Formats: sequence, structure tokens, C-alpha cells
Amino acid sequence: MILTLTPNPSIDATMQLTDPLQRGQVIRPAAISQVAGGKGVNVTHALTLAGRRTLAVVPADEDDPFIALARQADIPIHAVPVTEGVRMNTTLTEPDGTTTKINGPGATITDDAEAEIIRILTTLGTQCSWLVLAGSLPPGVPTDWYTRVLSTVRRSLPGLPVAVDTSDEAIMALGEGLETAAPNLLKPNGLELGQLVGVDGEELESAAADGDLRPVVDAARKIITRGVEEVLVTLGASGAVLVIENRAWHATPPPVEVKSTVGAGDSSLAGYLMARADSLPADQCLVRAVAYGAAATALPGTTIPSPGHLNLTDTRVRELHS
Repeated sequence: MILTLTPNPSIDATMQLTDPLQRGQVIRPAAISQVAGGKGVNVTHALTLAGRRTLAVVPADEDDPFIALARQADIPIHAVPVTEGVRMNTTLTEPDGTTTKINGPGATITDDAEAEIIRILTTLGTQCSWLVLAGSLPPGVPTDWYTRVLSTVRRSLPGLPVAVDTSDEAIMALGEGLETAAPNLLKPNGLELGQLVGVDGEELESAAADGDLRPVVDAARKIITRGVEEVLVTLGASGAVLVIENRAWHATPPPVEVKSTVGAGDSSLAGYLMARADSLPADQCLVRAVAYGAAATALPGTTIPSPGHLNLTDTRVRELHS
């Protein structure tokens, strides 16, 4: 089983626009949808659609509308009660695939809720092949919270592989604490990789778009030298790079008409973990990750792909040599 923790889950509302977004104007979307979301929740959703055993741990009260949405989608959820409601995230999707996100702040995790989360992770972790810590942190939680959780889980379950996917202050704090607690797998995008190593992430993504992947690989190797075993860097239309020890691969996505980029990175992580669970070679794990991410972009809103959406044949991979 793959266990995910989303400390800041969300109700994801997506509005599909018929025309380019115009600030200050009245907007009438062609369609509006609401789904249970958040990075770890999306990973669990993708795993569930693929028939894999998984469970998403989230702070949410049982009568929160988020829980009803999760159950409607058959997403397996373990809720840790909190007093505030799950936040609302709103996504505006333009006809050309341009995506604008407005994310709410989220509910506070109390000391009691944090203790219960740790208890659940250490109890259920004994049955798991991976633990995924994913998403932003809610208000009031210290920026090094992922390092704290990872350290605590590692003391109880030292052999449990852990993947982390986060951003901004949370990923920078995680980077500062790698010597204390390094996850087995990190899944940043180009901007987040820059935050991790203190370089301009936009320049990393720009270089990758121009075909120069060396800056991304060099930045990922800095993380590898500090204890992380695998770095999966998602790069949007440029595909993704996987760095493990002294080897690196680059995969490019199949042709796709982009409808929404929401959930693409989460789908990539789910695809990668499924391939790892199937004991595929590293390059084929990367292929699965990129195929999943591309499939997500071809679907509207926060729609999560299933295996039938994948185009593995046209997903290309090559090893990068120094």
C-alpha cells in the first residue's frame, strides 16, 4: 500500500473559460466543477484509478464537504478531525490551456491533530511500500514541519521509503534539514528545484526548454550528495529528468492538446511510484511518470488520469551523459 499525507487538502473548483481571461470583466464560465484535491489526495486518486492499494490521510472533519467529494470519487480517505473547514482552491482555465490558480490558506493543524497524524502514519506505515508527504503547509504550521514529521516517522519506521513534493518556504526548509532527515525521493518542478539549491528556477526551466538539461541535472545532483536517493524533476512541456546516484535520464511527453495543467505533477509522481512498485528499470519509471503527467494535461480541470489515458509508446526517454 502507498500512504499519502496532505496536510493542506482542498476543494478544487475549476472554471473553464470560453475566452482569454480579462481582469475587471464579468466572467461566465462554460463549466464549473468541484473535486476533492491536494497533492497527496491526487496521488492517491491516481493510484486508486489504477487499482492500487492506497490511503490518503488528511486533516478534515467528517462532515466537511471535502469528505463527501472524496467519497463520491471513491478516493480512500482517513480523516483527522480539525475545527476549521477545508480550504477552497479556484482554478481558471483558458481555451489555450493557460491556468490561473487562486488558493485558499487552509485549516490550522493543532498539536492534538499533529500527534494523531503522526500516530496514524507510524501505525499504517508498517503496511506500506511508500509514504508520500505532499503539498503546501496550512497556516500556523512551522516551515520545517515536513522535516519534523519525516524525522519522527523514521525513528519508528527506518526502512519505510518516503517521497516529498512541496514548494516555497516548505521546500526550502526541507532543503536546510536534509542532513537531519532526507527523503528517499524528491519531486520538485524546475522552480522548486531552484528553491532547494538556491538558484534561479526560472533559468533552470528556460534552459531545459532550450534543450540544455545540464543545469537541472547539476542542481539535482547537489540534492543527491546530501542524502536524497532519487530526484524526479518535472518540467512541463519539456518532460522530466530523473537523477539517481551518478546516472540521469530525460523523458519527453507524447503529443497532447493541453486543457489543464492542474494535477499533472501529482499524476507524474503517482505514475513513478507505480512503476517503482512494479520493479521497472529507472528509465521506464521515468517514462511512466511523464506519460501520466501528459495524460493529466489533456484532461479538463483537476481530472486525474487512469491507465487507459496513457500514451507510453510516444513517450521518449534517453540517458544523459556527463
